[in-house]
Amino acid sequence: MITLPPSYVEQMRRQLGAESAAFLASYDAPRTQGLRLNPLKTGLLEKGLDRLELKSRFGLEPVPWCDTGFYYDEASRPGKHPFHAAGLYYIQEPSAMSAVELLAPEPGDIVLDLAGAPGGKSTHIAGKLRGAGLLVSNEIHPARARILSENIERFGIRNAIVTSASPPQLEERFPRFFDKIMVDAPCSGEGMFRKDPEAMDEWSPDHVTMCAARQSDILDSALAMLKTGGRLAYSTCTFNEKENEKVIAGLLQRYPSLRIERTERIWPHLQRGEGHFVCVLRLEEDPGTGRPALSAAAAKRPEGRPKRGAVRPEEEAIRLYEAFAADTLSPEERALPPGEPVLYGEQLYWLPHAAGCPLDRGWLQGLKVLRPGLHLGEVKKGRLEPAHALALSLPDASYATRVFDLPDESDAAERYLRGEALHTDEAAGGWTLVAVAGFPIGWGKLSGGQLKNHYPKGLRKP
Repeated sequence: MITLPPSYVEQMRRQLGAESAAFLASYDAPRTQGLRLNPLKTGLLEKGLDRLELKSRFGLEPVPWCDTGFYYDEASRPGKHPFHAAGLYYIQEPSAMSAVELLAPEPGDIVLDLAGAPGGKSTHIAGKLRGAGLLVSNEIHPARARILSENIERFGIRNAIVTSASPPQLEERFPRFFDKIMVDAPCSGEGMFRKDPEAMDEWSPDHVTMCAARQSDILDSALAMLKTGGRLAYSTCTFNEKENEKVIAGLLQRYPSLRIERTERIWPHLQRGEGHFVCVLRLEEDPGTGRPALSAAAAKRPEGRPKRGAVRPEEEAIRLYEAFAADTLSPEERALPPGEPVLYGEQLYWLPHAAGCPLDRGWLQGLKVLRPGLHLGEVKKGRLEPAHALALSLPDASYATRVFDLPDESDAAERYLRGEALHTDEAAGGWTLVAVAGFPIGWGKLSGGQLKNHYPKGLRKP
């Protein structure tokens, strides 16, 4: 039984009145577990549930507010399955799925996830964009930003940039830039008490007040980056009104041109979830708070120019991508998405472009950028080796010219994920895509009847 802070219990009794007993009792109920399917993988939503037997494997039941979301049986442990490593789904608390559903990004939108770690809402946004448009996913804390970047990679997202900057830094760079903005604000975490009892140790009325002030500052920066007519979703995983309704009330007072489109609360004693608050707002006219755009001089200084004698990214990016593309693909399928190559040190990326978006590598100058688009490969001794992200970005294994496909619940799949070499009768040599049940999971290199393992060391199972 969870022992809640007395001042928190008093707060919720004042707020909920007669409902408070049922609400407080929900903390002693079992946690809800959820996953969200990846729409970027071919046929996963249409046929994948049946073909891969995901419902029976993981005991899936639909989440009513998210058409790609499902509750799962905790005993099934889908996070340990090879399908998770292949990016077929993201493990996410079901209530949290409501925020992006209400923001409703569409293909072609330019979207900011301002506090993106660990990546649940960013991967959800990317699934809604379906590869068209641009996602800037940001996290101010470097360690959490690295986790965010890893999850962007695992989900196979091609049109995302991952940054680690403060809201004011981004505000200065991107005034009136985004069609839609997700602000999943750092909060007092009252909805996390059941999952993380340590969150209770940090909770206090003063902590709630501090969080509300910080959330207001973050929203001020976010609004400076929102286009006129754009939409912003503000969400928290906490229950008190001070961090939710009162933060929104203060925002509306400061910005009369904002309009509330919808406010939703998920309560753990009423719905099957840990709880969430979401408010969607529209900016009806420019309140004149945006700062000047990046100076023309700064914008002309491109980042990542290759050194003399290094590979030419303009040529090598396309060559590398097409080298692994299956001959059966159409010219459109064989091509990289709109963008430009950029070489960061020895790492080659494909910086995504979006219609009506002036973003190029000059705009990234001076920002801490962890992932400037799709990671294509690494320069080694004058040649390019394919990046793990390139493998996971393929919608399915049919996109590659050479594939080493493994059964998903096989010893070979587990051995590959541990970094072991695999034996093969394949006579050919060279790079090959490794897949499980037809979905890419990484690279290997065939040589002398053996598949040498190139699964990233940092991701390998113990």
